Amino acid sequence: MRKWAILAGAIVLEVAATLALRAAIDNAWWAVLTVAGYAGAFVALSALLRLGAPIGVVYGTWAAAGVALTAVLGAVLFAEPFTPLIGIGIAAVIAGVVLVETDHGREVRS
Repeated sequence: MRKWAILAGAIVLEVAATLALRAAIDNAWWAVLTVAGYAGAFVALSALLRLGAPIGVVYGTWAAAGVALTAVLGAVLFAEPFTPLIGIGIAAVIAGVVLVETDHGREVRS
């Protein structure tokens, strides 16, 4: 449960940093949150790896959730487009992560 909480924190920090990066176009002070958010996200990801979480699962989940949340929140907060094709792309990314997570626990036999 602790690993999932750290991963959720890393996702929130990365999404906040990316949205702040977009907001920095209009106000440069948002860049401070961008740097802090990305730094915090990478510290959290490092902690997960030290706890023994598999890198493929951690990175895949972090990246997929980040892409999905950033696209949705970008549409809500910045009126960026969110088309059906974007939705299909997000679904494909999430499906890929699910496949990686599902097969990760299987042993490879020679």
